[in-house]
Amino acid sequence: MSMVKWNPFRELEELQTRMNRLFNDTPVGRRDEPFLFADWAPAVDIQETDKEYAVKADLPEVKKEDVKVELQDGVLTIEGERKQEKEENGKKFHRIERQYGQFIRRFALPNEVDAAKVQAEFKDGVLNVKLPKSANGKGKSVEIKVA
Repeated sequence: MSMVKWNPFRELEELQTRMNRLFNDTPVGRRDEPFLFADWAPAVDIQETDKEYAVKADLPEVKKEDVKVELQDGVLTIEGERKQEKEENGKKFHRIERQYGQFIRRFALPNEVDAAKVQAEFKDGVLNVKLPKSANGKGKSVEIKVA
């Protein structure tokens, strides 16, 4: 009898694969439906300086016209679609690991963001959103006693 060493990472990977299958099999609804499942989610970095917040989203092979950025009620929404190549004569896929389809990311923003001065730039597959801080929206520091 051979013994197999338990690998918790393998089990986590299998669980993730099953969860991905569960959500990828869910049909994407209309835009006005409240529970919209996206096909994938792009990687995002969020940075803060004294003057602004910066959001960078990796969107390789996504066209600029397929990306929508919206700021509403303190929530930044980035959504769009990466379209998959179709198989053609003489060309077939042996493996497809990159994700395609619709995506949506939403981020709650602090009150200090000046919505009128938000700027977005899309270059080389990277979306950069600059969210300047407003001078009058600075938060107050309050000490909270822990019981």
